[in-house]
Amino acid sequence: MSPDKNRATAAAILPLVGGPDNILSIAHCMTRLRISLRDRSLVQDEALRALPAVLGVVEDLGAPPSGGWGMYQIVLGPGAVARVTPEFEALVEEGRSAAPTATATATATITADALADRGAAMKEAQKARNATPFKLLLRRIANIFVPLIPALIGCGIIAGLNGLLMNLGWLPAVVPALAAIASGFMSLIAVFVGYNTAKEFGGTPVLGGAVAAIIVFPGVAKVDAFGMELKPGQGGVLGALAAALLAVYVEKWCRTWVPEALDVLVTPTLTVLISGLVTLFGLMYLAGEASAAIGTFADLLLAGGGAFAGLVLGGLFLPLVMLGLHQALIPIHTTLIEQDGYTVLLPILAMAGAGQVGAAIAVYYRLPRNGSLRATIKSALPAGFLGIGEPLIYGVSLPLGRPFVTACIGGAAGGAFVGLFHQLGVAFGSTAIGPSGWALFPLLDGRSSAGVTLAIYAGGLLVGYLVGFVATYFFGFTRRMLADLDTDPDTNTAPDTASSPEAPPKEHVPA
Repeated sequence: MSPDKNRATAAAILPLVGGPDNILSIAHCMTRLRISLRDRSLVQDEALRALPAVLGVVEDLGAPPSGGWGMYQIVLGPGAVARVTPEFEALVEEGRSAAPTATATATATITADALADRGAAMKEAQKARNATPFKLLLRRIANIFVPLIPALIGCGIIAGLNGLLMNLGWLPAVVPALAAIASGFMSLIAVFVGYNTAKEFGGTPVLGGAVAAIIVFPGVAKVDAFGMELKPGQGGVLGALAAALLAVYVEKWCRTWVPEALDVLVTPTLTVLISGLVTLFGLMYLAGEASAAIGTFADLLLAGGGAFAGLVLGGLFLPLVMLGLHQALIPIHTTLIEQDGYTVLLPILAMAGAGQVGAAIAVYYRLPRNGSLRATIKSALPAGFLGIGEPLIYGVSLPLGRPFVTACIGGAAGGAFVGLFHQLGVAFGSTAIGPSGWALFPLLDGRSSAGVTLAIYAGGLLVGYLVGFVATYFFGFTRRMLADLDTDPDTNTAPDTASSPEAPPKEHVPA
């Protein structure tokens, strides 16, 4: 996407979310532009979905620190979101600095199709259920790790390339350089986690990073922590998260009583000192035990019951995503990558996306006369193959109901396939988090050869596609659903069509 197209996309989105004055904050993750809004009612959902560059929208009830309604997420896809976000930020700033104008109102009237309406209604119903303190905490923890994903991906791919060069004996002079490039970030990931933790929870980011840096400092090996031997890196990202969180509370406590004239000297000193001592003489040991337990449990889970564990994990991941509980897995993935170099869970969880793709293809062939829905599926499938599932989930399977269940069955079958090989001793995982589907191939690593690892993962995807397709084709529709959905929405003008519970879209809205 050229710079002009990036700016055009940002310019098209801005009025549809209420204009510059309705934006409280702007951020982005791997695939989504994330904005917090002052007034949710100003957002034109259907017009946003109709933009060619928009793959979908996701609502998030978590209220931002600055107040307002909450987080609204616009799915643009990997790469595109990183280019559109700066243009969007620039337009918001330009709009705020210009002469005050009336808040943007509707610029287009687009008929809402029944399927999109049903998906939106489901998200509205889920929104209230996701506003629990536990889920909001998980969301904040996810915000700590999501900014690290690009570095994890880049270093993971470089590590894989380096391993390939080592196995082939090529370019021996380059191998040490690539190893340093790939490992540098991971050796200091605790510092970045500490920095982001303090930033997320309202502390001074650099103080969170300073306390977390203690964990990776080689000199900790000389500290006698009540007779317990400390090792550099002990506790990893969990220790860094806990240490930085403690630093936030210590800093806030200091600011309640330290005089303003002494704040710049006393507060940072006490924050680092108190948090650092607690980290050295407690948190590092406790977090180290927790990290070791996570690694041991993951190994035992897949080694002892890999097929069943894969079936459960692959089958339940889509519902976990819908409930927002998948965010709890991010620190676990990162801990496993830090310990073993890869997370064994991600390739299994990626099978849920394969089941989703298979289900969408079955819907495509099961409804040959519904041109609108078929066009939506065709536009969303390329992103689905690359592991971006939101367009297919919110635009196809979830509002249809039964295909969402059969997609989970496909994910369970693919997960069981991959888990079975773990049970047979062929363990492998992903060296980074974030990508899924075909995009995960460059990040795979394991105990066996690269060819075996790639073949097993590809086999799992094929099983997920096939089972998701078959389950949806034969069990994804009732007779009533087929009668209502397998029609041409352009020629079906009966008054009760739009109100039918299984009515097809009346107008195609690109995913």
